[in-house]
Amino acid sequence: MEGLSLTGILKKVALQFPDRRAISVSGKLDLTHARLQQLVEEAAAVLCSSGVRPGDVVALTFPNTVELVIMFLAVIRSRAVAAPLNSAYTKDEFEFYLSDSESKLLLTNPEGNHAAQAAAAKLRIPHATASLPVPSEAVRVTPFRVPSESGSPDIAAISNDPSDEALFLHTSGTTSRPKGVPLTQRNLGASVQNIKSVYRLTESDSTVLVLPLFHVHGLLAGLLSSLGAGAAVALPAAGRFSASTFWSDMRAHGATWYTAVPTIHQILLDRHASKPEPAYPRLRFIRSCSAALAPVILERLEAAFGAPVLESYAMTEASHLMASNPLLENGPHKAGSVGKPVGQEMAILDDNGVPQPAHVNGEVCIRGSNVTKGYKNNPEANKAAFRFGWFHTGDLGFLDSDGYLHLVGRIKELINRGGEKISPIEVDDVLLSHPDVGQAVAFGVPDDKYGEEINCAVIPKEGVKLDEGGVVSFCRRNLAAFKVPKRVFVTDSLPRTATGKIQRRIVAEHFLSQISAAKVPKFGA
Repeated sequence: MEGLSLTGILKKVALQFPDRRAISVSGKLDLTHARLQQLVEEAAAVLCSSGVRPGDVVALTFPNTVELVIMFLAVIRSRAVAAPLNSAYTKDEFEFYLSDSESKLLLTNPEGNHAAQAAAAKLRIPHATASLPVPSEAVRVTPFRVPSESGSPDIAAISNDPSDEALFLHTSGTTSRPKGVPLTQRNLGASVQNIKSVYRLTESDSTVLVLPLFHVHGLLAGLLSSLGAGAAVALPAAGRFSASTFWSDMRAHGATWYTAVPTIHQILLDRHASKPEPAYPRLRFIRSCSAALAPVILERLEAAFGAPVLESYAMTEASHLMASNPLLENGPHKAGSVGKPVGQEMAILDDNGVPQPAHVNGEVCIRGSNVTKGYKNNPEANKAAFRFGWFHTGDLGFLDSDGYLHLVGRIKELINRGGEKISPIEVDDVLLSHPDVGQAVAFGVPDDKYGEEINCAVIPKEGVKLDEGGVVSFCRRNLAAFKVPKRVFVTDSLPRTATGKIQRRIVAEHFLSQISAAKVPKFGA
């Protein structure tokens, strides 16, 4: 049974590929799969001997460091539940997440996190630090004690079950407060296998991690799927993405692919335009996920970096991956589509749960071993999300005649202008096809006449000046009249989430707050 778990998969890899590189930190250290497994076992033993018990939630807030990787895996190895948190949260945010997850322990690096520690102290949650100053020695964990009624088990006697809850994350909370999503060892193991399968990841692959590990995209697609394939992952020395060192890191570690959000792809394209590399590594593919990638950006990426760009579709509740464009040897990749379902069932349902034929819009619904069994302590959300035997994603889309999924937008994000339902993604695509527009986002705003009206924000390409009238004229030539933005905000930056996502509601609030006191409704994103 352990083979169906993430822990079981990683143990098998350590036996199959003991001497292959697993984790690197640029210019600092390299760990093999066997050494990583040993460090995880040692750290898990420390957790168990200090009172951590199966089912206990352990919060972790670190930069993208090797200590985070080891302690995350050690937590789930001890049958506890890992809850990685964004280190940029405020004290109040930490207090909410620590309380909502019912965390029993907070782990940080030795530098600590003042806001997280203050919140933990208020909630009377023990705090410990973890460091690996000498790679040949065990991780150093400062002494702590989690109150426990049972004795300390021997880690060697602990077996991981696929049904064990292993990871606890929160959704973005764009239409309500963030919802807690528990994921089991089986969920994580299934997702790792799905990602390995669709991208044919093997021990010969290598990637540089550019996304934070407190988010399911970086954690599952970048880190765990690579480790589960016996492949290698490099962590940037600074603990976060840097455009100035990205390509040198990719070359140094023999990277064969990378995965990122569209924002990072755009940053790399901008740097390519202003300061191109002498040569780019030969990549098997580039992956894009977590937000819509405009077809024009996909084309620019392929032209600049000489690799197929595979857009995919994922969410926390599905342990990340739901659909992806295939590798070229397995079928065409379609610009504007997020590909075919991977390792799970997918259906497009109407409001009554009836499956829709090809090219007919409906809600994207899924079911499979990668999907969470339900939100934590949230019966109302579970009732809405789990209906007709399917998990309802809240996304509107259709399957084409080849089985490729095309997303229209979030159901709650569609702009209702006088009864006309408009997909902001469609408007985004037109804006991004403007030769002088670098980034763009369309959003709905309240309107007395139509109920909602379309606005947008655009960032010009470097060295280019844009005016509102020119953008509107371009849209009039390429969109039906009712889809043309009424107002265009020309700006040099857009508000983003910690993971680089652009959420339309937040963008709308940001720009409307500059011109009026209009109250923006809670659109989804």
